[in-house]
Order: sequence, then C-alpha cells, then structure tokens
Amino acid sequence: MASSTDALVLEQYALRREKPFHERIRAGLWRFITKKPLGAFGGFIVIMFLLMAIAPALFATHDPNPSPPPILERLQGPSAEHWFGTDQFGRDVYSRIIYGARTSMVIGFLVVFVSASLASVIGTASGYFGGWFDIIAQRVVDVGIALPGLIFIILVVTTLTQFPPQFISDILHLNPSGEVVFRIAVALGVLVSLGSSRVIRGSAISAKQNVYVEAARVVGATDFRIMVKHIFPNVFAVVLVSASIQVGGAILTESSLSFLGYGVQPPTPSWGRMLNEAREQLTRHPHLAVFPGLAIFLAVYSFNMLGDALRDVLDPRLRGSR
Repeated sequence: MASSTDALVLEQYALRREKPFHERIRAGLWRFITKKPLGAFGGFIVIMFLLMAIAPALFATHDPNPSPPPILERLQGPSAEHWFGTDQFGRDVYSRIIYGARTSMVIGFLVVFVSASLASVIGTASGYFGGWFDIIAQRVVDVGIALPGLIFIILVVTTLTQFPPQFISDILHLNPSGEVVFRIAVALGVLVSLGSSRVIRGSAISAKQNVYVEAARVVGATDFRIMVKHIFPNVFAVVLVSASIQVGGAILTESSLSFLGYGVQPPTPSWGRMLNEAREQLTRHPHLAVFPGLAIFLAVYSFNMLGDALRDVLDPRLRGSR
C-alpha cells in the first residue's frame, strides 16, 4: 500500500514538473495572488508606478512644465480638464505627479542596487570569515549606523559638487538634476547597506554551518568560490526581501530631501518638492498637498506590502503562518 502511494505521489510530482514553464509561472502567480492578496495589490501598484516612470507620456494628460506657464489657470480645483487641479503656476498637478514617479523610482532602485551590492559583500564576507575581520567590519558598521542619516545625505549632496566624476556624468549623460539624484542614491545606498549587512551576516553565519560548505572546503574549494556558490545563494532571499522594503524607505527619504529643498531642483517634478510648494496654499487649496502625499503613501505602502509578502513566501519558516 505504501509503495503504491509513493508511486502516485512521484507520478503527480513528475506531471507537475512536465508542465510548460509559462504554465508553472502562471500557477505560481495565481497562488501568490490568492494566498497574499495584499502583497499582490502592492505588486500591482508597483508595476503601475514603474510604467509611469518608464513611459510617463502614456499616462499624463498635460505637459508637466509648459512654457510659458498658463498663469490664468493657476490654483484650480480638480475638474474634468485637470483631474488633480493646478498649482500656483497653472501646471497640471496630475501630470506632474506622473512625471515625478520617474524621480522617485530611479532613486529608489539605485539605492537598492547600491545597498544590496555593498550589504551582500560586507555581510557575506563578515559572516563567513569571522574572527578579526568580522570584528573590524562590525565596528565600521556600528559607526555608519550611528551617523544621522538625513544630515549625512544633505552633507553629501551639498558639499560633493564634483561627485560623480566628470567621466561618469558623461557616460550616463547626467544633467545637474541627474547628478543630484546620483549623489542621493549613492549616499543613501551606503547608509542603508550597513544596517542590511547585519541581517545578511546572520544568515551567512547560519549557512556556513552546513555540511556541504565543509565538504567544499575539504575538496579544496577557495573561499571566494564557497561564498559565491554556497553561502550567497542561501542569503539571496534575505537580500531580495530587504531590497523590496528598502525601495519604499528610499522614496520616503528622497521626498523628505526634496521637501527640505535638497533634492532635485525645479522645474524637475518631484513629489516632495510639490509638498513644499503647497505649504503656503495648504488651507485654501489642500489638493496641492493631498495628491502628492497620496502618491508617496501608495508607493511606500505598496513596496512594503510586496516585501512583506515576499518574505513570507521565500522564508520556509513563515510559509503557511498567515
């Protein structure tokens, strides 16, 4: 009886493995949507923001920076012509929010790229080697975590006027606003990576205890090969979940910098700068602050929900816990 049951299980498993790749992807997405509806909702909003950042002209109804600005249409409320109203210069608020998504998404994903890369290297190496290397690396991390983040980023943005170097600006075709975005992304990515490296270090220490790591060391595998082939794959889920949550934090920080006047400069649309410009009109024209604030809220919320769902799916200890 047991053998027939085992054979049936193996046959069903083989049938599942024989399904075409696109069917397995579709089935996996359907399971994710049904089991993690909030995560799926967050993923949908993230995809919409990414599409806005890639092709804002497909979503915008007006030029975000018309020249000359239509002053006669200034400070209008939401209407069929201007869905979110107009600002003090007559510019369409909805279109500026659409184009502002590009700034937020670019900074968010650049920060994640920088932080995930540095955190993976620091955390994996620190957890694998241990000893004095780990002690020195963790003291450096302690110093970095103790820095006041917002003040450090403002210092980098305002003082390092020659960063990035000219050859990088030429390769990436960066204008002055692009250089500010680059500085914010690098400074914030370095700060975020220090905290993330602690989590990755813990996973690396746990992965180092596995028998196959010791077996690879016995057969003569180098430390670099062991870290790349055996340690990093075990911590990749941690990196992915951490990165998905960090995008929301990076967007919120960029909006804070723009609100304080240290982010991208006008006329480049930015959600935080739109909130700054709305302060003087807040009581008479609240729509100027409500809609950019909702955009920031939706972006941060969606990335956090997606990251939380990915954590539950990718961490075997949490599967079925919700």
